[in-house]
Amino acid sequence: MNRPASAPTSGRLVYALSFVLFFTVMNATMFNVALPAIAAEFGLRSSAVSWVATIYSVLYALGSLLYGKLADRLPLKRLITVGLLTFAAGSAFGVFADSYPMLLAARVIQAAGASCAPALVMLIPIRFFPPESRGRVMGTIASTLAFSAGIGPIVGGFIAGQFHWSGMFLVSLLAPVALPLIRRALPDEPAKDGGPIDWIGAGLLGAAVTMLMLSVTLWNGWLLAGAAALALLFTVRSLRAAHPFVRLALFRNADYTSGLAVSFSALFAVFGLFMVIPLMLGDAGGHGLGSQAIGFVLFPGAMSAALLGRFGGGLVDRRGSRFTLFVALGFIGSGMLALSLLSAADAWVVAVLLPLINAPFTFVQAAMAKSVSSTLPKDEAGVGMGVYNLFNFMAGAISGSVMSKLIEFDLSGLNALALVRPSTYGAIFLLLALLIALTGLLAWARLDRRVAPQPQPPASRPAGGL
Repeated sequence: MNRPASAPTSGRLVYALSFVLFFTVMNATMFNVALPAIAAEFGLRSSAVSWVATIYSVLYALGSLLYGKLADRLPLKRLITVGLLTFAAGSAFGVFADSYPMLLAARVIQAAGASCAPALVMLIPIRFFPPESRGRVMGTIASTLAFSAGIGPIVGGFIAGQFHWSGMFLVSLLAPVALPLIRRALPDEPAKDGGPIDWIGAGLLGAAVTMLMLSVTLWNGWLLAGAAALALLFTVRSLRAAHPFVRLALFRNADYTSGLAVSFSALFAVFGLFMVIPLMLGDAGGHGLGSQAIGFVLFPGAMSAALLGRFGGGLVDRRGSRFTLFVALGFIGSGMLALSLLSAADAWVVAVLLPLINAPFTFVQAAMAKSVSSTLPKDEAGVGMGVYNLFNFMAGAISGSVMSKLIEFDLSGLNALALVRPSTYGAIFLLLALLIALTGLLAWARLDRRVAPQPQPPASRPAGGL
């Protein structure tokens, strides 16, 4: 792919984008630990206060698809400016929220702006960086995703414990600091005329995804049936509309759909583990650790992801996505199997094992982002990566709900090989390790088998480059 002459080549742009991504992703997990304090302040039940986190996650996922669609038509510089300023406006509004409706409104505005980050941060490397260095850029982005998601509860717990939950909105106001650098680095692009946007199709798809995520979260069959009906209406609309919101022909691309399936399966397994670990370390799992102590156990894994993500991206560039993916899945599966055998061991054992999963997880994200993006035509890269992001967010939401349901059952009989004592948590880790093995088989059978790039001699880099 030829880049415009004015396209960015400096790594400073990637770090600025990662800075923005850090705050928008951290917002999805940071408020979780503050939900009890918010419920007590406004006199809410747990089912009501959970919307503080849920509404942000749902709109963040849907917005990433919408921004991806718009990115195929509008300049990226304009979209990221609007998104970050909207995110800042929602954060400023949230600082002064003195009622629950105001708090929810702030979270809605935040999500409407923040969702520009995953869509555009994934698209900029595809549009402006050459394929031979794209993996390294994706690795930096993947490490940011993993680290910000992991550090969110730690930061949120500190702010809520030492100050007030509204301070988390103040932290989010730092995100637009990187906007001037991003605007200078991005080239001026003309708007493209792709016909009117199918807002009816967009609404049907958004409603279907929202209802699906709620049906899984609430285990409600009627909501699931409603999601299926809306998905059918979206399909009919897409077949009849002159300019559908998402062209269904996109899913006839076997390499693309295989990439979506592999990514969904891998993320389902890893996000499920991330959901179960804190519960296991708390009172319910027998370890009896408090929120702060749990944060310390999780921290080494989050730091390993931040430090090694770029290395994984470089491995993608040198050896290809398939090789990197299989290496990463091997480590993740081994780490999950070890956790299954040692789930009842001391917490420090868990802290030692988590980097075996967290760091390779960034390799998976970098490998799959590059693999999926390479299957997309240039004029549909935005919406294609938007769908990819949406699938990934859905994997996390559905996995969390399934794992929380599995914990309610006594599955310790499946953990008969445990080295300390059998537990339901150990059985869940074993099932997740098996899912990772199946994901590897799916990748081996379905992912593109083109020859991996040969290692290249080191080349000189421009100042500030990656």
